[in-house]
Amino acid sequence: ERLLQACANLDYPRELLEIQALDDSTDDTVEIVSNTVKRLQVAGVNVLHIHREDRVGFKAGALANGYACARGEFLAIFDADFVPPPDFLRRILPHFDHERVAFVQARWEHLNRDYSLLTLLQSLSLDAHFAIDQPVRSSENFAFNFNGTAGVWRKSAILDAGGWKADTLTEDMDLSYRAFLRGWSARFAADVYAPAELPVSITAYRRQQYRWARGILECAIKYIPVIWASDFSLGRKVHATLHLTGYLLHLFTVALMLIYPLLLVFAQQFPTLLAPVGFGVMLNVLALIPAFYFSVGQFLLQRRWLKTLPLIALMTMLASGMALNTIRAVVHILQKRFIPFERTPKFGITHRAQTWRGNRYQLKLDKLIVFEFLLGGFNLLTAWLAFQYGYPLMMIYAFFFALGLFYTSGLTLAQSISARFFPRPEPVTD
Repeated sequence: ERLLQACANLDYPRELLEIQALDDSTDDTVEIVSNTVKRLQVAGVNVLHIHREDRVGFKAGALANGYACARGEFLAIFDADFVPPPDFLRRILPHFDHERVAFVQARWEHLNRDYSLLTLLQSLSLDAHFAIDQPVRSSENFAFNFNGTAGVWRKSAILDAGGWKADTLTEDMDLSYRAFLRGWSARFAADVYAPAELPVSITAYRRQQYRWARGILECAIKYIPVIWASDFSLGRKVHATLHLTGYLLHLFTVALMLIYPLLLVFAQQFPTLLAPVGFGVMLNVLALIPAFYFSVGQFLLQRRWLKTLPLIALMTMLASGMALNTIRAVVHILQKRFIPFERTPKFGITHRAQTWRGNRYQLKLDKLIVFEFLLGGFNLLTAWLAFQYGYPLMMIYAFFFALGLFYTSGLTLAQSISARFFPRPEPVTD
C-alpha cells in the first residue's frame, strides 16, 4: 500500500505513467493490493493489479509477466518495501543519455537505519556498495548489476538480452550481464535515491545474504566462460570475474580461521613465518581491507565516518560471522540442490517503537548456528594460543572472528526465542 501510494505521487505526467502491482501472494495481501489499486483508480491513477496464481519463475516470472503487457519503453522497478520520492523519475530518466544505455540504477537509502545495531551495520555495508562499487564500475564502463529494485530498464534492452530468466536466484544480475554481453551499457545515478527497509531479524538477513551469494555465484558459473570468450577488453574480463566471485572472499575468511592455529604451530619451528614481513602479517593486512572499504564508503557519502569507526569494526565482525552462510550457498550449488526464490521478510518497520515479534512472517531457527558456535569456540582457542605464543595481532583477529560468529549465532537464537515465547504483536500501518 505504501509503495503504490508513493508511485501514485510520482511527479510525472499521468497520461505517460502506467503503474503495475505485480502480485504473487497467496494470503490476504491480494485483497490489500486489490483494495489499494481500486482506491487509486477512483482517484484517476493509471494502475493495474496483475496477480498470478502459479508463481512460476518467482520474481523473474512476475517481472516477465508484467513486462509482457507494459506499454512504456522505460520500466521503473521497485520492491514492495521501497518508497521512491516524488522526483525519482524526473531525476533518473536524464541519465539515459545514449540509446544503448540499458538501465540506470539509483542509490538505496534506508528507512530504518537506526532501528537496531543490526540494521545500522547493514546500512554501512550497503552504503559502501553504492558509494564505491557501483559508481566506479559505471564510470569505468565495467559490467555491473542492476540491484533488482530502485532503477529503470529500457524495455528494448530487456527484449534484446533475452528477457527475465529464473535459472539463478539473482535474476537482476543475470539480465544485467546478458545486456552487457549484447553490447549495452548502463549508468549508476549517485544523485538519485530511494529509501527502503532493512531486514530487522537476523534470520531474514541470513536468507537475503544466502540468496545473494548463491545467485551471484550461479551467475559466475553461467557467465565467466562466456565473458572470457567475448570481445570484452582484458580489464573488463578481469573485473567481471572478480565481481562475480566476490562472495568467495568468505571462503578465504574461513580458511584464515583454520590456518591461524597451523601458523602458530609452524612459527615455533620457523619464526620468520610470523615476522613483520612474514606470511601471517600479510594475511592480517588482507583482513583489514573490509574495514577500510566500509570507512571509505561513509566518507564518500559525507557521513560522520570517524564516529562510525567502532561500528565499522563491528560490521567487519558481522561479515566474518556470515561466512558459513556463504559456504552453505557454495555447497548447495555444488550439490545442485534446488532452492526456490525466497523473499526476505519485511514488516513495515521504520522506527524503534515498532516491533516485528509476533508477526506471521517469521522464519524458522537456522540450524547453521550450531556450526557457527563451534567455529566461534575454535577461534577463541586460537586467540588463546596466539596470546600464549606472543602474537597479539593474530590474537585480536581470531578474537574478532569468534565475536562475529557468536554474534550472528547468538542473535539468531535470542531472536528466535523472543519471537516464539515473548511475542508482542503490533499492527503495522502503511
